Amino acid sequence: MGSNLSSNERPVSPFNLLTVKIIRLRNVRKADLLTLSDCYVTLWLPTASSEKVRTRTIRNSKNPVWNEAFCYKIDRRVKNVLELKVCDEDTITRDDELCTVLFDIDKLSVGRTVRVKFQLNPQAREELEVEFTLQNTLDYPDGIITNGVLVAREVSCLEVRVDTGKLKQQSTNQELTFTVKGSHEGSQKISLGSEPSLQIIVFHCIINDQTRLDIVLPEELADKNETQEYGVLSFPLNSLPLQKEITVEEDQSFELYLTSRKCSGSLDVRLGYSLCREEQDFLQKRKKYVAAALKKILNLEEDLKEHEVPVVAITTTGGGTRSLTAMYGSLLGLQKLNLLDCISYIGGLSGTTWTMANLYEDADWSEKYLEEAIKEARKQVTKNKICCFSLDCLKYYYNDLMERVKEGRNTSFIDLWGLVIESMLHDKKDEHRLSDQRQAVDNGQNPLPIYVAINLKSNYSAQAFREWLEFTPYEVSLLKYGASIRAEHFGSEFYMGRLVKRLPETRICYMQGMWSSIFSIDVMYVWNLAADSEDFWFRWTRDRVKDIEEEPFLSMNPYEVDTCLLTPSSTFSSVLRDVLTGRPTIAQYPNFIRGLQMHSKYLESDGFSTWKDTVIDSFPNKLMETADDELSLVDTGFFINTSYPPLLRSKREVDVILHLNYSGGSQTLKLSPVFSKESYLSF
Repeated sequence: MGSNLSSNERPVSPFNLLTVKIIRLRNVRKADLLTLSDCYVTLWLPTASSEKVRTRTIRNSKNPVWNEAFCYKIDRRVKNVLELKVCDEDTITRDDELCTVLFDIDKLSVGRTVRVKFQLNPQAREELEVEFTLQNTLDYPDGIITNGVLVAREVSCLEVRVDTGKLKQQSTNQELTFTVKGSHEGSQKISLGSEPSLQIIVFHCIINDQTRLDIVLPEELADKNETQEYGVLSFPLNSLPLQKEITVEEDQSFELYLTSRKCSGSLDVRLGYSLCREEQDFLQKRKKYVAAALKKILNLEEDLKEHEVPVVAITTTGGGTRSLTAMYGSLLGLQKLNLLDCISYIGGLSGTTWTMANLYEDADWSEKYLEEAIKEARKQVTKNKICCFSLDCLKYYYNDLMERVKEGRNTSFIDLWGLVIESMLHDKKDEHRLSDQRQAVDNGQNPLPIYVAINLKSNYSAQAFREWLEFTPYEVSLLKYGASIRAEHFGSEFYMGRLVKRLPETRICYMQGMWSSIFSIDVMYVWNLAADSEDFWFRWTRDRVKDIEEEPFLSMNPYEVDTCLLTPSSTFSSVLRDVLTGRPTIAQYPNFIRGLQMHSKYLESDGFSTWKDTVIDSFPNKLMETADDELSLVDTGFFINTSYPPLLRSKREVDVILHLNYSGGSQTLKLSPVFSKESYLSF
């Protein structure tokens, strides 16, 4: 777990008051052919407020002047990057986004006011002038938990009790909409016709100066309510508790009660790059099996000492049924050579996860002769697959998917694919779950299985953005961030490191569908296979990003992010990008790092640097946006057809990796050192 930085002593406050004054824009580019731009500037600082604010629009001007100031309370312990977006307002069509400046607030010094000129286009002398003021504040710091990359803040559980008994129902469709921006729940609705009249809803959020509760009134009542703009009632939440009767009109009102409490207890997301306690215990127990096997194989006279016992791992490649059957043969061969007990880890992806999931249903599989398991696998592989699409099977698929929908899960064609895999490899419903495999490793009697997937991002190819996830019977981990959850909690909802909605653990067949998802392919992947290069497509589809200078030059520390200018791609390029990176279907699960923020010095973390290999790793706001999205998980083979990356975690101290290639002729091993070098992994 990370370190808790709260203290009984009153430390120096990490909070500052930031004032951003948008002064002017000089020589602004033209978005329209015949007229000058109607410019405004939007500001977004997601670590301080979930809302985007903007200046007024200055019409038909090449040199607009605003002199508008905006204030934020920031926390220096997290990475604060301000986004300044220059836009051209259009009356009929969508507003044009001309460019965006990304500015790291760490460049500013406390107690100083500095006027900065951002060079948007030096040749055209286009520049944005902004004044920054950073001041100290005496606010007492809240406690945070961090691993040097992610930061978990204190979360409040806001309870909203609403009594609508006095509010007359004028329409069967009337409802009140409650919104807390930046909360886990976002918006929730209460029907005025429902019983009982007293209803309770809950929001999980961080309460600060900007947090408020917005209540959208029914349309009929909003028209009559002249005191509130657009029928929205707003209440700041920084001075709870609040107990108030809300009067809509003379004979119509409802009672509102707001209370909040801190979410106490430890995090449900483990922050840290170390191995979990259960895996450490497993390694100690497994060493006894490995030491005994090596002593027998090598005819040693004395027992090996603990530090002399090597950690040997197996990495596999995918290949559907081919890799399923071939892996059985490989393990049988190792067993006949008395080498199977020398293995501590087995990494799997795609079809090899089918083999592993089947084997680990038996708590003592490696201690039994594998011919019996192979005989059962042969029967399942060679049976007529038409039965998997019989009417009874289709009804079973439909009913099981509907159960997942009732549980509150997203479903996709990948889930159906998982059920088809289950029918192909079993004669009946498979009730096993990933956490059930603990019985096969708790005593160190079998190698620890590690299943691999990658998380993708919409509008990015797998070569441009992928985040490695590993699945063991103990934990599911996002390797780059050093964040892990219990295996049985995967699929449940988290916010700021806390479990806020627990769902039943998903069955292993759905995991197999995701680990071997052959239906999430995109055009960019096919092109890369054919041409072995994405340069042409990147030139046409990516937003243009370049580092720019600011005047005056501000101090540069290793943990600061360069000031960047982002110029959006054209409409044609955006459409082309959608076509190239669009995926027919993808497995989506709740992201367990949702709400967590990036540490101010996350780029200096060795753990993050080891796994950072995406185009947005230096853009913390983009990373936080991705964390708020669902995990979009696919077969690792869409990037590199091997399961070795989790085996290179330094804490696992793997000495030898046996590479079992089932990829049908292609040699994936030669790609491993190249990827490892690019990702700062030791290979």
